[in-house]
Amino acid sequence: MNEVLLKLEGVHTHIGAYHILHGVDLVVPRGQLTMLLGRNGAGKTTTLRTIMGLWHASQGRVTFGQRDITQLTTPDIAGLNIAYVPENMGIFSDLTVKENMLLAARQAKRAAQMDASRLQWIFSLFPAVEKFWDHPAGKLSGGQKQMLAVARAIVEPRELLIVDEPSKGLAPAIINNMIDAFAQLKATGSTILLVEQNINCAKRLGDHVAVMDNGRVVHAGAMQALAEDEALQRSLLGLAI
Repeated sequence: MNEVLLKLEGVHTHIGAYHILHGVDLVVPRGQLTMLLGRNGAGKTTTLRTIMGLWHASQGRVTFGQRDITQLTTPDIAGLNIAYVPENMGIFSDLTVKENMLLAARQAKRAAQMDASRLQWIFSLFPAVEKFWDHPAGKLSGGQKQMLAVARAIVEPRELLIVDEPSKGLAPAIINNMIDAFAQLKATGSTILLVEQNINCAKRLGDHVAVMDNGRVVHAGAMQALAEDEALQRSLLGLAI
């Protein structure tokens, strides 16, 4: 296995009186795309939010590289060059597409200071970002907003990209575009942790997979092995890939 970039060890998370994560163990290898799968309510989004410090683990440890980030604040975690695309996308509707991108470009104070070659690469992945550059982000369609959310997360190179259900509610053509974009990101050696309900996405993109159920990781291994084992798929997910 590749070097481990992100690791969760025995992580428990409580939200108020609710005990959501029950000892999550998760490994994200550097330079790979790790799929986090599981039925609705299994704890996938809570796991991402715990990694990002939006909710703090009540027990256990989260390490990034060699650093313990378990109790760091969200801004400090983001400052370690980790980008997070939440399920609700987090788009600033009243700002233009350009202004949304500029907010995420920490090395630039003006749009002209953003890396032009990287922007062109992003435009090739998500043409709608370029097309609606000067339009209010709130006017975009759901698929276009999702493209903007991912584009914003990669406007500068990130050591880790965490994305929560990027294909949710999107038309098949836009899902294929999103899959192609993540495939290109993979080819650059990016490390990606992706929560996804679209099993076709998982099969086409995943290198490593972890499956959650009832707040725990109940299976981890190669994505290809899971994709080829229908009995295991039905046991873990209640379906066949």
